[in-house]
Amino acid sequence: MTDTAAGAVNRKNTATAEQMDFKTKEGIWKVLVIACGLLMIILPLAIGAFLIYRGGATFTKYGHSVLKFLFSSNWNPADDMNGGGHVGAAVYIVGSLVTCGLALLISVPFSMAAAIFMTEIAPKTGNKILRPAVEIFVGIPSVVYGWIGLTILVPFIRKIFNLNQGFSVLAAGIVLAVMIFPSITTLSADAIRSVPISARKAAYGLGATRWQVISGIVVPAAQPGILTGIILGLARAFGEALAVAMVIGKTRSLPKSILSPTTNLTSAIASDMGGAMEGGEYNAALWSMALLLFIISLLFIFLVHFVAMKGAERNKK
Repeated sequence: MTDTAAGAVNRKNTATAEQMDFKTKEGIWKVLVIACGLLMIILPLAIGAFLIYRGGATFTKYGHSVLKFLFSSNWNPADDMNGGGHVGAAVYIVGSLVTCGLALLISVPFSMAAAIFMTEIAPKTGNKILRPAVEIFVGIPSVVYGWIGLTILVPFIRKIFNLNQGFSVLAAGIVLAVMIFPSITTLSADAIRSVPISARKAAYGLGATRWQVISGIVVPAAQPGILTGIILGLARAFGEALAVAMVIGKTRSLPKSILSPTTNLTSAIASDMGGAMEGGEYNAALWSMALLLFIISLLFIFLVHFVAMKGAERNKK
């Protein structure tokens, strides 16, 4: 065999070896990606199954009805294995709904104004100054929000409304509004920015003013993305525990107004789970509240996908 032929054979063998090595690495990464994907599917299913097992004991083992759990305000579960208490969680459910609803009412107008300013009014200033400032809020720990609310907001509400104490639905709503503001603002700004420039130019060509373009063209076109941001912000508000617990008052009663103290689902779970007897009725009732939060989170996820699907269908038309 000549040197030329031997070199060709060596190059061919090298190329074959490299190809086999590439296929081996590709196969390993493919298996790894599939395994991670399956894990992301199995993990929430496992969490849901565990919550159903632990939270379902309230209705299967201790014989309470779902309707009483959801709509009764009589909360006095027995902290033992015998049961016989009352597990009406309406106070906690109403507290969560009221505080989160108030947070949305406060946060959404400010978030929309900030998103429109960053994208339509002053995009250069918004991208350089306002957007980084908004994103800083995301990294602030919940305990910081709660501590500021406890030391500044609660005394302020007590003084300005002449109350005996400032712990209230209003304080919790304001704290939650500040916490969900960056999420709604960022997602809304991205949705507005995704609207094609051609749509704006066409509206300007027809004689529309800037505010007519924003209100009649840009915001309606970005509506699915804006709604997604609002839903995700609401989901975060429902799951927040520490900051809300520090300012809401943790009073086990239905709020008479936004200045009344109350409590919510996450605060009750966070404060009482550690002291409840394992396997007891009290423990099972807290797990039932955790299961309710999990179901609410799933509903939010389905709602996000529904909004995205409707937006895609409208864009096709």
